[in-house]
Amino acid sequence: MGKGGNYVKMAVSEVEELRRKNGEMEKEVEEMKKEMLQLWRRTQVAEEAEEHLCSQLAELEAESLDQARDYHSRIILLMNELSRLSSDSDSCSP
Repeated sequence: MGKGGNYVKMAVSEVEELRRKNGEMEKEVEEMKKEMLQLWRRTQVAEEAEEHLCSQLAELEAESLDQARDYHSRIILLMNELSRLSSDSDSCSP
């Protein structure tokens, strides 16, 4: 039974080694799952922040457009008044 016993010993040690490696791999997989979950959560936070910033940017763009229109209207009004005053002063000249 000399040779047969050696094969059994080798098989048992190989099985033990495979079980050990399997345990290590399972731990690694669990760590990877934790990391992926953390990354997913961070991604969700980043996406929410991006949506919030886009919303704020749209509001600022609308506000700046309103201000530009107001300034343009004011400039037209002042130009018309300047033109009227200029023509009034021309009509008053001797």
